[in-house]
Amino acid sequence: MSHEQYQSVIQSLQECMEACNHCYDACLQEDNVKEMVECIRLGRECADICRYLEQTLGRGTPFSKELAKVCAQICQACGNECNKHDHDHWQKCADACFRCADACKSIA
Repeated sequence: MSHEQYQSVIQSLQECMEACNHCYDACLQEDNVKEMVECIRLGRECADICRYLEQTLGRGTPFSKELAKVCAQICQACGNECNKHDHDHWQKCADACFRCADACKSIA
């Protein structure tokens, strides 16, 4: 499959990465940052795997399906963690993560 066929997945990856980066930064500004450790950790992992998968899809890696499966798992975990919190940025991040997980599952 060529990278042109992955455009909707790539867009979901970019949106998820941006949402996770924003959420990560916002978590670091919280008064109770120690309570945000898991959210911060998952947000960083999610943003990193989204960026990596985006790059590899552009290169046409033969490992697309395997990487997409892992990315979907991490996005789902990050979305689940963000759903535990009430602020708007967490809900936006959760939504982006769940959309990205679904997009990744479509190619996994």
